[in-house]
Amino acid sequence: MNEHLKIAIEAAHIAGNLLRENYETDLVVDALHDHDIKLALDVRAQDLITDCLLGAFPEHALYGEEGIAGKLDSDWQWVVDPIDGTVNYFYGIPHFCVSIALRYKKEIVLGVIYDPMADSLWAVEKGGRPTLNGKEIQTSCRDQLKDTVMTIGFSKTKESMDAGLQRYKNIAYKVRKTRMMGSAALALAYISCGRLDAYIEETISLWDVAAGILLVESAGGKIELTPAEGSEDKFGIVATNGKVVIEDLI
Repeated sequence: MNEHLKIAIEAAHIAGNLLRENYETDLVVDALHDHDIKLALDVRAQDLITDCLLGAFPEHALYGEEGIAGKLDSDWQWVVDPIDGTVNYFYGIPHFCVSIALRYKKEIVLGVIYDPMADSLWAVEKGGRPTLNGKEIQTSCRDQLKDTVMTIGFSKTKESMDAGLQRYKNIAYKVRKTRMMGSAALALAYISCGRLDAYIEETISLWDVAAGILLVESAGGKIELTPAEGSEDKFGIVATNGKVVIEDLI
């Protein structure tokens, strides 16, 4: 394990402990949107992650859902979502995680996803094998759409929701089951270890999926990203176990 991965795992555990300790307590809401919630705890968790990562690597940059920090022109950039699944967390649904990725010159070279309620940690380095709690993992072997379980996310704008609903209607009859689970990072983590076979969302942010992309691809899966108009850090995503034909889901 290199030093980058060691510190990323440490940061994920520190933030995860904070989330676990504050789960189902009175939470301070910073902002309520039509389809999203911002918590003061998001900021606290990202601050802990920032202190850990930039304390160890002060020459790096950090780009997170709750802001940017560090040496912004650095070739090394941490991409962080301190609570992926904030709405789940706020409503007491124990399906959320901490997501941390590292990019070097825009290439993802490390990914860590930590589910603090299940104490499950996915980790991967570029060129290495992905692990779940230290055990090597791979995607499922299911190659028939009728045998698959897939998850779908619905984004925050009317346009993306409408597109997602139409796509859902097109594929729901083709698969064994569909799930809406509320965490993009955990959706990708679940594909990487064979719990799910595919994940689709019309618009998703880089910090939601950066760590999961490397996990899925390293475990044998495939990712197709479609850049969103007007933003270099938002995408449409189709992720599979690598056996399901992506075109069948589009």
